[in-house]
Amino acid sequence: MSHPYLAGAAAVDITPDRSLHLFGYPHVARMSTGTHDPLLSSALYLREGDQHQLYVGNDIIFVPKPLAARARKRIAEATGVPEAAICLSATHTHSGPDTVLYASNVTDKTVPPLDEAYLQTLEDGIVAAATQAVEKAVPAEIVFAEADGACVGGNRRDPSGPSIPEVPVWLVRNLESQRALGIMLICSMHPTVLHEDSTVYSGDFPGFTRKHLQDNLLGGGCPVIYHTGACGNQSPRHVVTGNTLQEAERLGVALAESVMEAVKGGTALGALKLGHSSTSDDLPLRPFPNEAAASLALDAATARFEKLQASDPKSPETRTAECDVFGAQETLTLAGMARKGRLKEFVAACMPAEVQCFRVGDQRIVALPGEIFVEFIHDLQAEFPNIHVITMANGELQGYLVTEEALEEGGYEASNALFKSPDGAELLMDMAAEILCDPAVEAN
Repeated sequence: MSHPYLAGAAAVDITPDRSLHLFGYPHVARMSTGTHDPLLSSALYLREGDQHQLYVGNDIIFVPKPLAARARKRIAEATGVPEAAICLSATHTHSGPDTVLYASNVTDKTVPPLDEAYLQTLEDGIVAAATQAVEKAVPAEIVFAEADGACVGGNRRDPSGPSIPEVPVWLVRNLESQRALGIMLICSMHPTVLHEDSTVYSGDFPGFTRKHLQDNLLGGGCPVIYHTGACGNQSPRHVVTGNTLQEAERLGVALAESVMEAVKGGTALGALKLGHSSTSDDLPLRPFPNEAAASLALDAATARFEKLQASDPKSPETRTAECDVFGAQETLTLAGMARKGRLKEFVAACMPAEVQCFRVGDQRIVALPGEIFVEFIHDLQAEFPNIHVITMANGELQGYLVTEEALEEGGYEASNALFKSPDGAELLMDMAAEILCDPAVEAN
């Protein structure tokens, strides 16, 4: 009797072949000066009978929704995998080129226009990785494990605050040869070890995780499909000693070692019982202050940062205060754009927000757009068992979705946002709960 499922994996280089602006830190003319480690589109394909799933993790800050829609359509036409069964995510590296025109950065003169030729390269790379993964599908087995990712960071503002250290891992092996076909993992952490002074293309610490896994577990070139989970209030800043490539390597290797240790005790999955479901809806727009109030908030944030900078320039708290200044600047920009009616095109490029759910055996994967605080995911996991969340999937939300407490605090994450919190996050959770009850993906 034939094995009940097939799997295939592939990776395609999407590193720009020229110098482009590196996106993720405002007010810095940060043009790339070379490549440290390649940016990749990495795909994993699963099939059980007529059920398909296709995941593509991309070493880029965002996969814009219009590009994702085009790529999913092309993949579906080329492979027969339904568009709703295709998940395209961004690792969110801040050491890759611009991919989205960000409303809050329109007054930042250091940010150049989008390079449309590179966006086409990115789209073509995603499609190529996905189609190759389908073409390579063979009878396979999957080992599921859960690694500890606390080594790469925690809560951005409070090291003892809410986090998701669990890193789910799916190791896929050729059923006959037992050779690794690929590995997929979800880590709920901003990949932001590297800061403004780094000018090389890099996947940040996930790039080092990939290399260490390939060198010590998988074999060179074996695809590593890395997704970023809920990371809105998660950062490496409290565990690093500097913002260097050496520190990115240290964290990346530590995560890879944790994954390798977890896989040793992993569980081999039997019949996968694949399934998928999705839904979409519009999120409410955030109310913006008037520009006078936004200017006063910027003055207050700047004064706090300057005070901390004078006393302890290298502390994590000083970096947080600096980010709060960025957020206050961005709120001022957005407030002006809202008054002039210039936000409609940005909202239209993000909406409707799509939520996907995939069933892989007794595990379920929820894919969401945007950067979301982990507290919302904790609430969802309390209601539904064996839930793992991919974020920045199939589009982005021009900023964060935060808790009521973060909204009242008024820091960077709440300031750098286009959509309303906590309402937008709660709507996404309601959408996720709805499809988690779909018979196609519900738990036994």
